[in-house]
Amino acid sequence: MEPLLVLTNVPDRGAAEKLARALVECRAAACVNVLPACRSIFRWQGAVEARDEIPLLIKTTAANYPLIEAIVRAQHPDEVPELIAVPITHGLPAYLDWVATETEKHD
Repeated sequence: MEPLLVLTNVPDRGAAEKLARALVECRAAACVNVLPACRSIFRWQGAVEARDEIPLLIKTTAANYPLIEAIVRAQHPDEVPELIAVPITHGLPAYLDWVATETEKHD
């Protein structure tokens, strides 16, 4: 099992809740933290942009990353959404086992 922390941002709280729920309900993620709004400043298509966004911290496994990516791409309003996966190299073993168990597919 290779645990991952996946980061993304969405434009508003409603989109954040909808995406978080979709990821957990289909077992793509064990948990999604919906954080308070932050201000993002970035370059897009030659211009410097700024907007408020809601960050999401998605706890999952490498095996589930393709499903996470598919769901984010389908639900995210941006043409190129931020989607970054960071390997979790250390963590409480019981928590990491829980992440693995909660993201297993059950028929």
